Formats: sequence, C-alpha cells, structure tokens
Amino acid sequence: MNVLQKKIKIRSNCRINGAYYRLVLDAGSLSRIARPGQFIMLRVNGPAAPLLRRPLSIHAVSGQKLEILYEALGPATKILSAMRPAQELDIIGPLGKGFDYKAKDISERRHILVCGGMGVAPLNFLAQELVSRKPLAANRLPLVLIGSRSAEHILCEKEFKKKGCVVKIATDDGSRGFHGRVTELLEKLLSTIDYRLSIIYACGPRPMLKEVSRISAKHKIPAQMSLEEHMSCGIGACLGCVVNTTEGFKRVCKEGPVFRGEEIVW
Repeated sequence: MNVLQKKIKIRSNCRINGAYYRLVLDAGSLSRIARPGQFIMLRVNGPAAPLLRRPLSIHAVSGQKLEILYEALGPATKILSAMRPAQELDIIGPLGKGFDYKAKDISERRHILVCGGMGVAPLNFLAQELVSRKPLAANRLPLVLIGSRSAEHILCEKEFKKKGCVVKIATDDGSRGFHGRVTELLEKLLSTIDYRLSIIYACGPRPMLKEVSRISAKHKIPAQMSLEEHMSCGIGACLGCVVNTTEGFKRVCKEGPVFRGEEIVW
C-alpha cells in the first residue's frame, strides 16, 4: 500500500452547518491513490497544537484536491476550524483498508449506503466511485439512507442527490423524513425492494452498526462496516484501536476501518 507523509496546503476550510466543516486540501498524488473508506492522520501546526494526530475519513477527491468533512469538537479540530487557505497541514495517508467493491458488482447489484451522523463522510466518497464507473440503471443507483438526530443535523443530502443517488432521510425526532432510527428505515425498505442482489455499506455509531449487522445477517445480505474508533498512531503500532473479531483481535487502523458485518464480535 502506498502511504505518504507530507505537508500540504489548505485550499478552503468552510463551515457548512453548525460545528460541521468541509476542508479542501491540495493533496497532489495522495488524492490519486486514495480509496473510499480510507483515512488520513492529520496534525495541526503550531506550538499549542495537540501532540497526537487526528484520524479523518476521506470525504471526496477531485483531481489533486482531497476533501475532509469534520466536526469541530475537541482541541485539534477546533484549531483546524480556524485555519485559513494557504496554511499548511502535516498529514499521513491514505491509511487503512477501504470498502471492497468489484467493477461487475456496480452494475449488477443494488448498493445500500447506511449513514449515521458523521458516517456520511466515507460513504460520500464511496458513492462518488460507484456512480462514476458506468451509467447505471435506475434500479441500480445507490440507495443512501441518512440518519440524524434532527433535520438541522442532516449532512450531505444534496451531495448524494447531485451524484444521482436515491436518498432517504430518518430523524430521531421526526422533524424530517422517517420518524425513527435509520436502521428502522433500513428494515422497512428491505420489505419493499428486491434485496437479493444488494450489498450494504455502513458507517456511524457502534450501536447503529451492530443493528445493521443484525439486519444484514437476518436477510442474508453482505455488509461492510466502517468502524469509528479512537486512534493514536493510525499505522498499527500502538494497538490502541483493536476490536474483537471472529478471527481474534484486529487493528481498526490497519486491518480496517472496514470489516465484514459478520466478522465483528459485537
């Protein structure tokens, strides 16, 4: 796997909604080798910056541009949110094992993307790749389910629709779309479509992923989960992000972050 460590310049860094930001980087060759589901380890510059890097999923690529979607919560991301175009960031990437999809599967299968909160970030990149490969029939366009606490926290709906994806919304408080959890919406939709040739990809909070895994197993649908775990090094050295699997403990940053649904011991 090709991994680069380099300093790259910020092209733009804009707030899109609340504490959510879109960071666009002039990433050069890194953007060309990045794959959906992979991430970068980012360190903000400056004497007051936190010691450890932060893992951030790759949200999209275009030419030499690489996009990151992040929420300004902790010290590092709050420093990052104040950075401006032309400033530099030190990054390592692309890292991790991404989503596994084959060219023939894109036109022959229905891809269902289940996003919980910030889980939209890597799945947006996956949708970009799926729809760019070849013209798809209407019943093979990616079906994207976005789950959120409320309407004001919905992310990337327009981006997915612009790609041609079919988008369904679920909100916990019922302020938009389906009233309930995105996993309940998934189960409801599976009762109305022919899912025999479907593949599920999911990213979001662990309880959501556990339920998606249960649903996929119940309906015998292959599922891939992108896990969100705290990481210190991002290269498999510190063993700080291990998860229990049917094949023993594995590192999310190295053997993941994408795993088969049936592989994880929930």
